[in-house]
Amino acid sequence: MTVTIIGAGLGGLTLARVLHVHGIPATVYEAETSAGARTQGGQLDIHEHDGQFALAAAGLADEFRAIIHVGGAASRILDRHGEVLLDEPDEDSRPEVLRGDLRRILLDSLPAGTVRWGKKVTGIGPLGDGRHEVTFADGSSTRTDLLVGADGAWSKVRPLVSDARPEYAGAVFVETYLHDVDRAHPVAAATVGRGGMFALAPGEGISAHREAGDILHTYVELARPADWLDDIDFADPTAALTRVAAEFDGWAPELIALITDGDTPPVPRPIHALPAGHRWDRVPGVTLLGDAAHLSPPAGDGANLAMLDGAELALALVAHPGDTEAALAAYEAVLFPRSAAAAVDAHRILELCLGASAPTGLVDFLSGVG
Repeated sequence: MTVTIIGAGLGGLTLARVLHVHGIPATVYEAETSAGARTQGGQLDIHEHDGQFALAAAGLADEFRAIIHVGGAASRILDRHGEVLLDEPDEDSRPEVLRGDLRRILLDSLPAGTVRWGKKVTGIGPLGDGRHEVTFADGSSTRTDLLVGADGAWSKVRPLVSDARPEYAGAVFVETYLHDVDRAHPVAAATVGRGGMFALAPGEGISAHREAGDILHTYVELARPADWLDDIDFADPTAALTRVAAEFDGWAPELIALITDGDTPPVPRPIHALPAGHRWDRVPGVTLLGDAAHLSPPAGDGANLAMLDGAELALALVAHPGDTEAALAAYEAVLFPRSAAAAVDAHRILELCLGASAPTGLVDFLSGVG
């Protein structure tokens, strides 16, 4: 059986690794030209029941422990005036790691040649009997018995099983970084603390996380119409940051500094989501995992769920040797209700962060009151 995985994110790589552990070869095709073609995002808290389970199935528990950012799981919630409403220490139950480090240990665990870089999908066609042919922008193609879409929000594989497309979720994030923060930005560093910080008010928020190397990774969060970004020229970083900061009139200066003092050009990230409860009828020879299957607003679950999807799909294939359809049916039977419940939770978290009850609603939720 040939297994083709589209997308070398955490979910696709976990699938390839767990299959490799069980002696099943797979090939991963990735549009990016190399592993270092772009930065891989910020820190992730890896949960015991999904992300850590997947890494154990991949035989990478020791490698995972070696990249943990000790202290990074501490968190605090502030109001717009900088008053601390909740301050929780790092209890080591949801250890934090950099996404790039996690991707690296997965890539390093795969045989040479497993990942084919610079392979942008331009077309996919059925060949019958559950087989598909995938063509790439460089003119090459491949035929496969099993095709897995691990290619994210705008998946090229998803249309084979579903007409669903991501829709704007009512919020836009703007991402930036502050570097050498203990020396260059000491007030901001003290405000954020040793882990994550969420400063919230109805309709707007500033979140930041301390990363290894004295870095603060900041997201401005705004509940705005989809066209709100159209009037901001992000080609002019200073003007863009000034415009974004203007949305926080009356906020504490140390919080606004997390926006205006950014050391990198701001990157706008409109938040999209698939319909909660997204599912599809069984299509022979093809399935999805991660954001391709269940894109939701950021809530700390996306990477964990993608890795769990990859591990469970691999284990289903191992449990049903010679019967791919039985394996896919078993995988999807668990995937659908789990991802539906996670989507509901993700939308609730977004509402708690930016809705009318912010910030006290999130404080109550994390304290077990709400």
